[in-house]
Amino acid sequence: MSNATLIDSLVPGSQEIVLSRTFDAPKALVFRALTDPESIPKWWGPRRYETAVDVMEPRFGGRWRFVHHDATGRFHAFHGVYHAVEAPDRIVYTFEYEGVPGHVLLATQTLEEVDGRTTLTETSVFQSVADRDGMVAAGMESGATESMDRLGELLETMR
Repeated sequence: MSNATLIDSLVPGSQEIVLSRTFDAPKALVFRALTDPESIPKWWGPRRYETAVDVMEPRFGGRWRFVHHDATGRFHAFHGVYHAVEAPDRIVYTFEYEGVPGHVLLATQTLEEVDGRTTLTETSVFQSVADRDGMVAAGMESGATESMDRLGELLETMR
């Protein structure tokens, strides 16, 4: 399984958030789950949503777009562009919630493996402190925690 996701760094006045989670899985497997369009709906986002991959091109310059659907038919869409996809060590991409356009963050995911366990660290840099604080207020930590719980469950089935 995996340990709890925590915001490792939430410094007042900073535009950055750092999240991390350690999984009982080799980093090649974690990387595959992060970049496989068939895996994304199984772990990305809270359980109360069904996630659909509209576009996913995990390569430099590639686009991605995921859509959450809830039981009432409402949806929330997110998109971005990949700036680096370096298997199995690092992914860099932009992230924008389509419900509040114009607030783009740059996320860097790094994977480090020790003794068959992999730590995924994601550093998100926002355009402003207000954007960062707005994302935290909107429930980023609980959503990230649930996604990482689901990713851990998926990794157990992929082993």
